[in-house]
This record gives sequence, C-alpha cells and structure tokens, in this order.
Amino acid sequence: MVQITAQQVKELREMTGVGPAECKKALEQFEGNLEKAANFLREKGLAKAAKKAGRVANEGIIQTYQHHNGRLAVVVEVNCETDFVAKTPAFQQFSRDVALHIANLAPKYVRREEIPQSIIDAERGVQQKIALEEGKSRPANIIEKIVDGRMEKFFADIVLLEQPFIKDDTKTIEQLRKEAVAAVGENVVIRRFVRFELGEVGDEPAEGEE
Repeated sequence: MVQITAQQVKELREMTGVGPAECKKALEQFEGNLEKAANFLREKGLAKAAKKAGRVANEGIIQTYQHHNGRLAVVVEVNCETDFVAKTPAFQQFSRDVALHIANLAPKYVRREEIPQSIIDAERGVQQKIALEEGKSRPANIIEKIVDGRMEKFFADIVLLEQPFIKDDTKTIEQLRKEAVAAVGENVVIRRFVRFELGEVGDEPAEGEE
C-alpha cells in the first residue's frame, strides 16, 4: 500500500473541503493520486447533497458585499442547518462567493419558480415572434425547440442558481451550492438577496424557497 503523508491529506482537504479521515481513505484507494481522489470525493459529496436537499435550514448568515467605490452593494441571506456550520470557513466562503457573484452578474431571482408567469409568457411570445421571422418556412416543432432553447438562455441570464459562477464558468451557482452542501455536510439554501446600485430604483428582495 502506498504511504499517504499528512501533506497529501492537507492538499486534498483544501481541494474538496472533506474531513481528514475520508481524505486519507480516498488517497489510499487511489494510491496517492490527488486528482482521482478529489473527483471521487466530489461525486460522493454531490450524491449526499441530493439527499440533504429537503432538510430544514434556519441558521446561517446575512452576507454583505460592497464594491470598493461604494456605488454597489449586496445583502444575501444564506442558510444552513446549524449555527456551528454557519461559522465554518467553507460555508463563509460560499456565502462571500455568492454575494460577489450577485454584485457582478445582477440576477433578478434566486430560482426560476419565482419568476411571475406573466413575465415568462411575455418573453416566450417575443422569442416566438423572432423565431418565426427568422425562418418562416420552418416547421412548428422546430420553431418551438428554438424558442425552448432561447428561454433556457433567458432563465440563465436572470436566475441566480442557473447563472455560470463568476469565478468558474464551468459550473453554475446551483452546482456550487451542491459542492458547499457536500463540504459542510448540511443542507445549504440561498434564501433571498437584495442588490443596490447607486442611481437605480430597487426592486423587492428576491425570495428563495424554504
């Protein structure tokens, strides 16, 4: 068996946020290969995250972000299950990342279910009209597929959980949230946020679900 060092365990913990015992087991399983061990732990963590999705999360933090010039600020409520987890570095970092992301990408809603149906219907109508004008000879089913694709882009533009993460656009905020769940071992919920920009008329806070 390959001898696993404390430094290897430390590096894997920093990569995944998983505890030392699990990191050591994964490294032993993959004979010290950090990349393979990290991928294994991430996949295992995401599977656990799915099971925790329905658990009540009433603790957490009100995270704030203010741009250096004082012209933009964000307040976001991020919840977890216990006060202990709310104080952990992994949870705190996730909350800061979310606030920074909101400041820069300016989402309107936490999740697509919060968008008023009237807004969705209006946008779909616009996209149908554009698609028809672009290809009047296209069959109706092709037009609908094009519209469906453009609606997905519409949701990704305005829904926080569906936006590509500003620090790593290979993952969405929802994927980042699941990674946070895997790291802290509890359900993590982005409840609501408000984004203030100097000179803009603000909307009501974007509410998240329980």
